[in-house]
Amino acid sequence: MRLFTYYPNPLDKQDTRVGIFKDASQKAWVALAEVDATLPNTLLEIIASSSFMMRAKEIQGQTDLSWKSSSDIAFAPVIPKPEKIVCMGLNYADHAKEGGHARPDYPSFFMRVPSSLLGHEQAMIIPPVSDKLDYEAELAFVIGKQCHRLTKENALAAIAGYSIFNDGSMRDYQRKTSQWTIGKNFDQTGGFGPCLVTPDELPVAAHGLRIQSRLNGKIMQDSNTEHFLWGVVETLILISEVMTLEPGDVVITGTPAGVGYARTPPVFMQPGDIVEIEIEGLGILKNPIAKELPK
Repeated sequence: MRLFTYYPNPLDKQDTRVGIFKDASQKAWVALAEVDATLPNTLLEIIASSSFMMRAKEIQGQTDLSWKSSSDIAFAPVIPKPEKIVCMGLNYADHAKEGGHARPDYPSFFMRVPSSLLGHEQAMIIPPVSDKLDYEAELAFVIGKQCHRLTKENALAAIAGYSIFNDGSMRDYQRKTSQWTIGKNFDQTGGFGPCLVTPDELPVAAHGLRIQSRLNGKIMQDSNTEHFLWGVVETLILISEVMTLEPGDVVITGTPAGVGYARTPPVFMQPGDIVEIEIEGLGILKNPIAKELPK
């Protein structure tokens, strides 16, 4: 299944609904609650319940639905307000090398906050205090059940689905401290979407998926999830030995080489640019770039 969160009124970002795409083309959709009013209006509630997920699958298979065009959707982040957003750094050896880092013995973990998120086709925002907004193509996965101290045998059962993330980073702020968090949490810099793809539609542990970023149509990053230093299972084991993961928590798995700051000269995103992140089997996350408007 391919589930997503959207705004029924694009001007009201507090009110969200859940839709489901008809198929992998992601061109036709229906609102779940319009088909079955017993279904909740948040994706977090749906993925946390096996019965809700089964009902969504049944709706996708109905033949008498009036499917809508995906061009009508105002996308929200897949999970608009996760309790936890756990991010990895240096999970591809080539990206560690381009940043001057040795191959790490342990992942670099940091956290994002919900206010940094934005949906597919929503604008990533350049704040007035910096012009060094960089792109990072990343695979995301969403937790579907409470879990702690996972093992190789049960780790994948904790995943509700996979999505695409653009870990937009203000590089000058990222380097103001030894911790990266401050440069990773400007408002509306983390693109997340367009949808949540359930594991049954992908290779086991999302292994072997091509991942690209494109800036104004030019390929900037081009790699494959087979090059992870820590795969999805290993990542889950490491994180869950420290903290209890809850339904709706999001894990971001790191970016490959080709980011803007490591280029000569550096490439940072500018107002009017279009950035796209494509991951095989998951679709394309597309965001325009805009300056923050005066308040």
